[in-house]
Amino acid sequence: MLFQDERFGLFVHWGIYSVGGWHEQEQWRRGISKQEYIKYKDQFNPEGYSPDRWLSLAKEAGMQYVVFTAKHHDGFCMWDTKFSDYNMMHTPYGKDILAEVAKSCKKYGLKLGIYYSVPDWNCPYSVNYGGDHQLAEPNAGDTPDEEAYKDYIKDQMTELLGGRYGEISALFWDIPPVHQDESVNEYVRKLMPGILINDRGYSAGDYSTPEREVPKNKSFSGLTEACQSVGRESWGFRRNEDYLSHLFLECAIDAVMCKGGNYLLNVGPDARGYLPKQTEETLKQVGSWFRRVSESYFGAKLVDVGINQAINDVTVTKKDNFLYIHLPAPAESDGLALKPIGVLPKSAVVLNNGQKLNCELAYMPFYFFAGGAEAEYLHVMEIPVNKLAGEVIVLRLEFENLDEMLGTLEQTDTNIIL
Repeated sequence: MLFQDERFGLFVHWGIYSVGGWHEQEQWRRGISKQEYIKYKDQFNPEGYSPDRWLSLAKEAGMQYVVFTAKHHDGFCMWDTKFSDYNMMHTPYGKDILAEVAKSCKKYGLKLGIYYSVPDWNCPYSVNYGGDHQLAEPNAGDTPDEEAYKDYIKDQMTELLGGRYGEISALFWDIPPVHQDESVNEYVRKLMPGILINDRGYSAGDYSTPEREVPKNKSFSGLTEACQSVGRESWGFRRNEDYLSHLFLECAIDAVMCKGGNYLLNVGPDARGYLPKQTEETLKQVGSWFRRVSESYFGAKLVDVGINQAINDVTVTKKDNFLYIHLPAPAESDGLALKPIGVLPKSAVVLNNGQKLNCELAYMPFYFFAGGAEAEYLHVMEIPVNKLAGEVIVLRLEFENLDEMLGTLEQTDTNIIL
């Protein structure tokens, strides 16, 4: 189930904007006329497209679901829709891209979600011009009509969620309309009972979607799915993209998942259907790290007994009798004093590489002041911070009875010191 068993997903932004190779919002950002922009449709022929190649990388990276852009702001439809000629069947490629993605998801055991933009720069009925991600004024010949546009959306939802593409786990609306209307989401739920809907559509929805940020709150109050692209400038394919570092992405994934959120990592295939080489490398590197430390996220909960109020933002999660220590990046030193824990663990391991760690109960100088008295605290030693300097390091400590031990900890003056 999404947000329980499925917490790491692949976001795919793909459409005719990949022909331009500049940005998925090129039409709006550059002020290109509708008549000029739609020429990209006649150049879109992704002969190298193979969803198996994308999704096998996602599977190898430890991802469990995919969210695919069925329709972005430009209004181009990546499936065979009868409600608009502006779709894949009217390109040189002439095939239903979404159907092929759905088939590949089933092959690799990945859940499928659909992204659908509320703004539409092509549909003559689309409204709210001049608003967020909207054209400054209607295209020549357009007849904006809010009710007609909602009917258009519902018709397309019937195609997308009526069973043709199998089970759709999530609907990712984008850019809320000026006027909310709960009936749209109600219609969606009738088509696909059990679907989860985000918070960017016609009503509040089931989950929030912070974008390109890690919320500062200690934990999430509701279902949350943070999203980030592998590149800084664009979500769709961009030539000469500025790629985010693997460590930057790992830090973001770790922070969000420790708080209980999902993470959606985006890629933008090019107009031929290939993922750029650097995109593939990012998926492989981040995926390799994620697979090795992922047990610290699935079924784990944030520890809130003071020990994660730490210097350098050390975060602590727990599951069963395991305590997971998520070190900041870069880690400051190769030792860790866990005040107020005064019990040796049964075992201590670095999840990143399986290395066993030495531990002791020791009087730590940091806690001693003139005339003061302190206890022995757990000291974890010889953490391979230099060897793993390019990764977020996660330690796993196993205790005899973790909950009982945590229940006895003092609630004041507790710190983890790096």
